[in-house]
Amino acid sequence: MEPAVTFRSVLFPGPEPAPGPDGRDEPPFFRDLNLDQVIGAVTAGRDEYDLKPFFHAPLTAADSIAYRHEMLRELDGTPVLPAVTSFARAMRAMRERLGLAGKLHYRLQRQRWFLDAVDAYCDAVTRLAGDLRDAGLSSRGMRGFRDYLTAYVASDGFSELMAETKRVASGLAKVSYSLQIKGNRIRVRRYEDEDDYSQDVARTFEKFRQHDVKDYRVRYSSPPDMNHVEAGVLSLVAKLFPDSFGALDAFCQRQQGYLDQTVARFDREVQFYVAYLEFAGQLRAAGLSFCYPEAGADSKQVHARATFDLALAGKLVPAREPVVRNDFHLDGPERVLVVTGPNQGGKTTLARTFGQLHYLARLGCLVPGTSARLYLCDQIYTHFEKEEDLATLSGKLADDLIRIRDILSRATGDSVIIMNEIFTSTTLTDALYLAREILGRIIKLDALCVCVTFLDELASLGDTTVSMMATVVPGNPAERTYRVVRKPADGLAYAQALAAKYGLTYEQLTGRIPA
Repeated sequence: MEPAVTFRSVLFPGPEPAPGPDGRDEPPFFRDLNLDQVIGAVTAGRDEYDLKPFFHAPLTAADSIAYRHEMLRELDGTPVLPAVTSFARAMRAMRERLGLAGKLHYRLQRQRWFLDAVDAYCDAVTRLAGDLRDAGLSSRGMRGFRDYLTAYVASDGFSELMAETKRVASGLAKVSYSLQIKGNRIRVRRYEDEDDYSQDVARTFEKFRQHDVKDYRVRYSSPPDMNHVEAGVLSLVAKLFPDSFGALDAFCQRQQGYLDQTVARFDREVQFYVAYLEFAGQLRAAGLSFCYPEAGADSKQVHARATFDLALAGKLVPAREPVVRNDFHLDGPERVLVVTGPNQGGKTTLARTFGQLHYLARLGCLVPGTSARLYLCDQIYTHFEKEEDLATLSGKLADDLIRIRDILSRATGDSVIIMNEIFTSTTLTDALYLAREILGRIIKLDALCVCVTFLDELASLGDTTVSMMATVVPGNPAERTYRVVRKPADGLAYAQALAAKYGLTYEQLTGRIPA
């Protein structure tokens, strides 16, 4: 009998789950924003759950994002998280036993491992139901699953499954037999209270023991599969105890579909939250902040405080290197951040951070920073510089124009567009003309945009554009601070780009001078 309570998902609100994300491809902008590295780090060690499709499927409704925020708050640093992780370990043990049962050669051994897997499942479910029953849950997702699990554990179907599992296991535990070995012959019979001399032997030799010494013996691993002698013995034992082994055989045939699909779905889906919280926890331990962003489509006034590039932080923190945090905001009619400044100064990092935050907000995840308000965009488009592809028979400028035209043909006023170092292969006059035309179309669309450029003139196109600059240490222009702040462009960006093009920057010149 099925439980009376209906529940579907801890990832998607509503009586029915959203269309399954299985098979979702990685979004095309992932590599430009280094989100492939972020999601790879989040899901590392959890291949069995196939979590990446969930991270490739952003949400479209503010209520769905709020649903996930509730789940994260429910698990973030609360007693509910240990209960869920304990359940996950038990379910992993269940799957390991099932996997082993599928690989074993001998039927009776396969059946015993299957019984152990079901026993682990029953214990995991009942323990989690008890943990959740005693927890003061507040999220819609966990409350709904708790109610389902409570009804499931009380259902006739689960009660019968657990009772039969214990009964069959108890019957097998009572099996006791003795072996008589003579030459190459083994005789198996029921144990009939014969004397056990093993303890007498152990006591006899105990008096010769002086003290513990280092054990130099080499231990060999024992494969889980029985050899033919062990299998033969087990076959004879099964004939001696037909009731116990007959009950095991009937159990295995009857309970092949024991796993409840809602429980199995929860086991997978909840790892979306556990994996992300574990990843964020490593960065929090280094003093970095995460927050629950406001995410909505009612206003394009966005901001983030003390934010950072997650992919970069994931590399710097293990190396014990500092992570520079930046702020950004767009107010009123502002739609476009034009980022200029010296090369290797943090401009591209800020652009990536802007894109990462907007995508993570659409997933319903925590975002890096002390506070954030982000726009619930319909899509993210990126244009990052790529090496010239000789196979296309087109130059770099032509490739840039084709890619940007594709973006503008698909983008809407609800999109986020990120452009990094466009038109570096052409003259200043042509680059400025083309960039003005493109930004003009983006502004007309009313889309949000970050444009990293060496063209300072783009920073003052009107009240929709905001100038941000990567800064250097005062008095030492060669030393970067990696701080990107709101300030007018200083006219040096193109000079820096031109010097870099001809190998005349400070770093390039000093690198060619012998020490």
